[in-house]
Amino acid sequence: MTSLSDPLDLPHGPAWTNRFALAPLTNTQSHADGTLSDDEHDWLVARGRGGFGLVMTCAAYVDPAGQAWQGQLGIASDVHLPGLTRLADSLRATGARSAVQLHHGGRRADSALTGQPLQAPWDDPKTGAVALTTAGVEAMVETFVAAAVRAEQAGFDGAQVHGAHGYLVGQFLDPRHERTDRYGGSLANRLRPTMEVLDGIRSATGPDFQVGLRLSPEGFGVTVDEGVETTRQVLASGLLDHLDLSLWDVRMRPRNEDGERLLMDHFTDLPRHGTRLGVAGLVQSAADATWCLEQGADIVTVGTGAILHHDFAALATADPGFRVRERPVPREVLRDESVGAAFIDYLADGWDGLVA
Repeated sequence: MTSLSDPLDLPHGPAWTNRFALAPLTNTQSHADGTLSDDEHDWLVARGRGGFGLVMTCAAYVDPAGQAWQGQLGIASDVHLPGLTRLADSLRATGARSAVQLHHGGRRADSALTGQPLQAPWDDPKTGAVALTTAGVEAMVETFVAAAVRAEQAGFDGAQVHGAHGYLVGQFLDPRHERTDRYGGSLANRLRPTMEVLDGIRSATGPDFQVGLRLSPEGFGVTVDEGVETTRQVLASGLLDHLDLSLWDVRMRPRNEDGERLLMDHFTDLPRHGTRLGVAGLVQSAADATWCLEQGADIVTVGTGAILHHDFAALATADPGFRVRERPVPREVLRDESVGAAFIDYLADGWDGLVA
C-alpha cells in the first residue's frame, strides 16, 4: 500500500519527496505589475519548509489580457523573471519541487484591470468577450509555451496548465458554444488547444521539465462522460507528468447521476501511461489524504489545510491522527502560518467561516 511519505517518481525530472502537492491558491499578494512580493514569497517558501513534495504557485497570468484579479502573479514578461527566480531558488533550498501554474482568465479576466477586451472561444454578450480568431488561438498557445519556457529559465522544476474552473483553456472544452474552425465542434477539436499547449511546452522545454495539467472533471459545461474522455486522451498523450483533478470535495458524487459511485471513481481506473494522478477537494486530515491514495490517487493536493497549517504535509505524514484546527481562526494564527495581510483580507471577504 502506498503511503503519504513515499517518494513519487514522474516520467520527467526529479522525484518528489512525498505525495503532497500544494494547491495553486489565489492569494492576491503580488504587486500591481504581477511581480512577486515578499509576502507571496514567504507564503510559498513556508509550505516548502512545511514538507510539501510539490509547491505550486497561484495561477500566474501568461498574457496581460488574461489577468483575472488584483494582486495576481504574472509570468507574461521578463519583468517577472527576477521575482520568479528568487522564488524558485528559495523553494529549491527547502527540498521541495516547484511549479508555476499557467493561467489565462479568458472571459473571466478583468478588463478593468487589463484595459483590454475579454477574450473567449466564442462571443459572449454577457461579459463583452470577443471570440478569438483561429490565429488568436494559435497566439494564445504560444503565450502559454513562452510562459513555461520562462518558468524553466527561472529555475522551477515544472509548470501546470490551468485547464479548470472555466478559465480560457477550459472554456474551449465547453460544448454549449460553437466554433466552426479546427478548435470547435467535436471533442477532439475542443481539446485541440489544450493538446497544442501541452505539446508546445513539452517541445520547448528540457527533458527534466515536468508538465502538468489541472482539469475540472465535471461542471463549467463539461459532463462526466466528456470529462472522462478528455482525461483518457490527455493521459494517453504522453505529454504529462501529472494531472490534477479539481473535485471541490474528493468524496462528492456526480451532480446528475444516481447511485453510490463517487466522481473520483470515474477517473482512477483509467490507464495512466505513466502520468501521476492527483485529486483535490476538502482534504482536512491525514486520514482524508490516506483515503485518497486508497481510492487510487497518486497525489493529494491540499488547499485550505495548507492555509491553516504551513506544515500540513509534515504533520500528516508524521501523525495518522492529524486533523486541521477548528475554524474560524484568528488573524494572528494565519499570520503565524505566513499568510500575508492581503491574503488574510481576501480570505475574510470570500471564504465563509475561515477568518474570525
